[in-house]
Amino acid sequence: GASRKEEREMEADRALPEKEERSEPSLICPLPQSRSYLPTKHLQSCLESHVREVFGPSVPEDWQQTPLQEKRLKHRLLARLAAELGHAVPNSQLHQMCCAGDVLGFYGTPVKDGNKIDELVAAELPPNLKIIWQQ
Repeated sequence: GASRKEEREMEADRALPEKEERSEPSLICPLPQSRSYLPTKHLQSCLESHVREVFGPSVPEDWQQTPLQEKRLKHRLLARLAAELGHAVPNSQLHQMCCAGDVLGFYGTPVKDGNKIDELVAAELPPNLKIIWQQ
């Protein structure tokens, strides 16, 4: 039969994949990047110029009324802003961005450290999904 030592080694081998699986969730949900965010002083003009660049001649007189129905343009605008301001609209709030004014409202709101995490923890998750943040 197999000696005690070999049995122990086989058990050790078996234990390894489990460890890998256990550490995986930290890869799937890293701590959100935009921990805290403060609106810049020239947020309005920054946003307005992006809206005008992306939506071109279809921008109404009051640029904040620009509708964001065109998904491709909405995505382009939000991607540019996320890159420039280092703060992205979370998926859970995308549907609330109906016009440029909504985006201005979002970017005009400072985010305190930890808000995103609290939001996620407070969100109603499906019963099979639990988020455990490892500090």
